[in-house]
Amino acid sequence: MRLEDRVMVVTGAGRNIGEAVVRLAVEEGATVAALDVDSAAVQRLAGEMEAVRPGSCVGLRCDVSSGAEVAAAMDGVAERLGGIHILVNNVAVTDRVPLLELEEEEWDRVMAVSLKSVFLCSKHAARHMIEAGPGCSIVNLASTSGHKGRDNATAYTAAKAGVLNLTRTMAVQLARHGIRVNSVTPNRVGSPVGQSELRSSGTVRNLRGRNGEPRDIANAVVFLASDDADFVTGVDLLVDGGVMASLR
Repeated sequence: MRLEDRVMVVTGAGRNIGEAVVRLAVEEGATVAALDVDSAAVQRLAGEMEAVRPGSCVGLRCDVSSGAEVAAAMDGVAERLGGIHILVNNVAVTDRVPLLELEEEEWDRVMAVSLKSVFLCSKHAARHMIEAGPGCSIVNLASTSGHKGRDNATAYTAAKAGVLNLTRTMAVQLARHGIRVNSVTPNRVGSPVGQSELRSSGTVRNLRGRNGEPRDIANAVVFLASDDADFVTGVDLLVDGGVMASLR
């Protein structure tokens, strides 16, 4: 098992990609702290993982846009589970508004959840990773929206572009502590950001000819978090079905 004896923290773990990462990480031997503002969702997930492997998952409510809540959550996880070795910054919200119609409050909300949370969680988790020693890893979820412009989203595209370069910056700064930092770029996987209904079949155009599934992204996240990717840091892994390769 690739993540045996590792403690992983996953944000936005209550649904879609975050949930898939938790499930695969448990299969791979990790002990997982599943964070979400939806306490019921992560408690349900932790209960299901308990049936798979007792003690493999705890569900915690945390508003990851709050520095105080993030600091308390990371300290609590480290004390309860014996450290932190892997962080997956998955949580995000989006706007669906063009520039001239976007309100300042909505811009701030999207930035706080989709970008500020990456800074906060990484800062507080990394302190525990340094104590754990070399071999720790941070994986950030980016998006194809961070690689290109969109006519129907403004704050989200800026936030995800920020995630991409924050990933590279953290990789540079944390390398001296033996912490690798990478990102994964999905495209329209599972349900839309902030929604629960899955996209209907055939609504996504890519080179693979099928909709992306949360497990596709979870596979990439676990690879980057594991020792299989020991020589990989500061990179963005496109797991988009070839969308960016064929972008016109």
